[in-house]
Amino acid sequence: MTTATVTAAGLATIDAPSIAYGALSPMVIVFAVGVVGVLVEAFAPRSVRYRTHLVLALGGLVAAFVAVVIVAAGRFADGGQGAVTISGAVVIDRPAVFLQGVLLLVSILAVAFMGERRLERVVSPSTVAQRVAAGSSVPSDSVAADMFTPSGASVPNTDAELEATRAGAVTTEVFPLTMLAVGGMMLFPACGDLLTMFIALEVFSLPLYLLCGLARRRRLLSQEASLKYFLLGAFSSAFFLFGAAFVYGGTGTLGLGEIDRAIRASDDRTFAVIGLGLLAVGLLFKIGAVPFHSWIPDVYQGAPTPVTAFMAAATKIAAFGALLRVFYVAFGGLHAEWQPVGWVVAIATMLIGAIMAVTQTDIKRMLAYSSITHAGFILLGVIAFDQGGLGATLFYLTAYAFSTFGAFATIAVVRERTAGSASSGPHLSGREATELSQWAGLGRRNPLVGAMFSMFLLAFAGIPLTSGFIAKFAVFSASAGAGGSILVVIGVISSAIAAYFYIRVIVAMFFADSPADAPEVVKPSILTTSGIAVCTVVTIALGVFPQPVLDLAEHAAQFLG
Repeated sequence: MTTATVTAAGLATIDAPSIAYGALSPMVIVFAVGVVGVLVEAFAPRSVRYRTHLVLALGGLVAAFVAVVIVAAGRFADGGQGAVTISGAVVIDRPAVFLQGVLLLVSILAVAFMGERRLERVVSPSTVAQRVAAGSSVPSDSVAADMFTPSGASVPNTDAELEATRAGAVTTEVFPLTMLAVGGMMLFPACGDLLTMFIALEVFSLPLYLLCGLARRRRLLSQEASLKYFLLGAFSSAFFLFGAAFVYGGTGTLGLGEIDRAIRASDDRTFAVIGLGLLAVGLLFKIGAVPFHSWIPDVYQGAPTPVTAFMAAATKIAAFGALLRVFYVAFGGLHAEWQPVGWVVAIATMLIGAIMAVTQTDIKRMLAYSSITHAGFILLGVIAFDQGGLGATLFYLTAYAFSTFGAFATIAVVRERTAGSASSGPHLSGREATELSQWAGLGRRNPLVGAMFSMFLLAFAGIPLTSGFIAKFAVFSASAGAGGSILVVIGVISSAIAAYFYIRVIVAMFFADSPADAPEVVKPSILTTSGIAVCTVVTIALGVFPQPVLDLAEHAAQFLG
């Protein structure tokens, strides 16, 4: 028998992978829009790129969400469990579709926020001496701008940057980068094997590294955040990949379901336990759990606020989705081994995040440490390791995503009154007022903004009639039902500590006297206004009428192994 005959015979036994294109359609749409966005950057005239990108990205995300609804209706309406496609590389089951839907809703708000062009206006520094006091008419040479640098090669606050803006140099690359990140995030919780999961991790991480360094304001702080996120993210990805190698060495497979079956059938679990530990490092880094949390305050503070809002909401959803799939599907047989470690991580994350937040005087850094605390709360649902814990985790991710996005979007509209001063350079609107002292009296000067921001803070604190109360009650109940009463007690203590710094901000806004240089509220366009309004409505609705979403989350709490 010739070599050619043997090769042909071997190829004849290889079956082509079955691909469920309908189930994959939401991700296909998002990735396709991202690729088209790259082509727009390459070939479209500069004058039309901004509007083209904005319409294309928003339209693509809406279409992808409609596709998710269609997939859910078609796959799960009659008790179906979903689909395993591409030879097991992708699993479209109930948790994956639920998280993809929430991700897309948050991403729609994020892309609209990134397209905001009313919060920034620039003018040549040569006219600074001619400006009048703040609140006067806008000079004739001012130009509307977004919150991203128009030219990475330009020195901030110079005539060169103004000329770049006047010439239409807008960093429209943020739109295709965001779409590619969204596509990776949608794939991350739907992966059926560790290799595909690593690819998804890199696909959504690489665009975020770039987006973090594109801030128009505080450029060095932004670039530092980008570099720090990149370096630490690269290390965490290396841990994840190294863990996958150990798991493969111990089980002979990378498929999540096959890993679980191999572990249960094996007497020697050493390599599997080591691999799980290394995988956990990579995943815990992405959710910002202690001790892998140090990047979050610096990155959240330095990144452009639209990117911070997007990361705070969407990255947590994707990372927790992947974490749930790895621990529930692949390593359920090692539950006795990883649960005690999960307890320690959850306790440290809740307490350290809350304690560190108390010491902060910058609002963005305070919310960054708050996000660390909430990662600890969400871990309580993960550790419960049952359907109730999974459903509670899904609901918490939904509630937290909208509240945190709304909080960061609100921060962006509160700006220093530094028009014409040297500190603002060519920027007329003043930079974001993020110091706690600057927010004194804001609620009395602008009750609407103060009330909305207070609503988000009360939700973070878990006050009744907000989404945060229902979310915390759900994960605490799941944890207590699974024997984690100690975790619940520590969670309540952590919530009390966290409530202090949330209430401190509210007291400052409504009961403290305004400083002499009190910031102003800049009226944004409908792109940002609608996002803040939606987040406010969802935060209240999930606190007053939570049952439909709770039922949906409970219905979605079933993995397809």
